[in-house]
Amino acid sequence: MNPAPVQQVPGVYRRRIGDIVVTALSDGYLDADVGVFRSITRPEIDQILTEGFRPSPPRLSVNAFLVHAKGRTALIETGAGDTMGPTLGKLIDNMRAAGTRPEDIDTVLLTHMHPDHSNGLCNASGERNYPNAELLIHEDEVNHWTDDAAMSVAPERKRVRYYEASRKQIAPYRSQLRPIRDGEVFPGVTAVPIPGHTPGHTAYLIADGNDSVLVWGDTVHVPEIQVRRPEVTLDFDSDPAAAVEMRRRLFDMATTDRMLIAGMHVHFPGFSYVTRRGDGYDLVPEAWSPAL
Repeated sequence: MNPAPVQQVPGVYRRRIGDIVVTALSDGYLDADVGVFRSITRPEIDQILTEGFRPSPPRLSVNAFLVHAKGRTALIETGAGDTMGPTLGKLIDNMRAAGTRPEDIDTVLLTHMHPDHSNGLCNASGERNYPNAELLIHEDEVNHWTDDAAMSVAPERKRVRYYEASRKQIAPYRSQLRPIRDGEVFPGVTAVPIPGHTPGHTAYLIADGNDSVLVWGDTVHVPEIQVRRPEVTLDFDSDPAAAVEMRRRLFDMATTDRMLIAGMHVHFPGFSYVTRRGDGYDLVPEAWSPAL
């Protein structure tokens, strides 16, 4: 007798960029609170999700990406760790399933310091999950979340969830922390500042030869909504106007250049293209490839 499976296969998908191998890893998912959206009504949200055969409230993928290049291994994002409930925190298990151990990571790159991206830096005991890794974060991101004056006037939820959590995660890596701004930060990986969602929000352009992919962080959270409606912001955007401007700029660049993108909240494995749809945009998932 062959019993029915009771769990999904590991969340792993590999994509070659020239001689660089990028591996998408799932940290799990979270169900978004529609109350955090701005510049859109609840009926509009429900209509868009219904048309896209998506649940309401919307379910967000939480992705990270391994980068193997020139004998080195980087990890873009660390997921939520054990801080955001049982549907998240799957990254390290999926990484091991992909054949990589946390101690194999020599560089961790963060797009920004929100908890679903950075709380996986450490375990519940406050120890580094990536003991051999240098930690790279945009300088403005580090300065923002360690700003005592800004933290003192933040609402309690944001103070605890963002400022205090960021400091707790960074602290064990202080001797390994390297603030960055732009330019190449790892073989074949270039930091591209995209401020707005947070002050140091950073995309990473992975390129080799004629192949490239832009890992664009939190340019969108719910693709069905913010790709069609780029003006929609969230309560936790640091600068909503700048976030909208940057989103439109990236959409224009991706459509003009027919650029492959990868997103932390684009449905797993996160590789897609942006196309124009009337006066707006649409997201086209890249077809699954059986070959690497």
